[in-house]
Amino acid sequence: MEGSASLQAGWARRLAAILRRVATRLRRAVPTAGASLVGTLAWAAVNGLGAALVLLLARDWQTPANIREVAAIFVIGSAISFFPAAWLARFVVAGNRFEMRFAAAFLALGLVTMLATTAVYALQYRLYYAQWHEPFGTITWAFQFVFTGLSAAYQFAVLGLRLFFPVGFVALFAFSFWIARMPR
Repeated sequence: MEGSASLQAGWARRLAAILRRVATRLRRAVPTAGASLVGTLAWAAVNGLGAALVLLLARDWQTPANIREVAAIFVIGSAISFFPAAWLARFVVAGNRFEMRFAAAFLALGLVTMLATTAVYALQYRLYYAQWHEPFGTITWAFQFVFTGLSAAYQFAVLGLRLFFPVGFVALFAFSFWIARMPR
């Protein structure tokens, strides 16, 4: 019995030490407030302007008001994504070589931005179709909510992600480089 108690105490100490290291690493990965603010504003502006530019250059695209609405979705999604992406990239490869930090920043910023922008689009899509949905809380409403969100995500993946190119993709390299160079 004593051996079992000491074994449990040993595991508890190891787990506590691991949790302390993870908590320390989480705290150290948080970007500074200034870098977060500048990065969020710049990342949102670049992606919003890039989406608007692609739509403005497209032939016979809808009205300027619709272009502003679509660009606003990209601004909001990009603004939401910068801080979590920078934090995630810094957490995953804290202290590693520059190439690793750059790759982590590139993947995190690209994926989190796409996911956040898709979520913003899906919420807007859901708001539009809510007028034809059943009342909240019904089983039919739950199915409508889920499948409307999935339809929006699919539609955005097919039609919306292209608006990140070419401006957003070039900016992704620059911002990933900047995140990788941020002081620890």
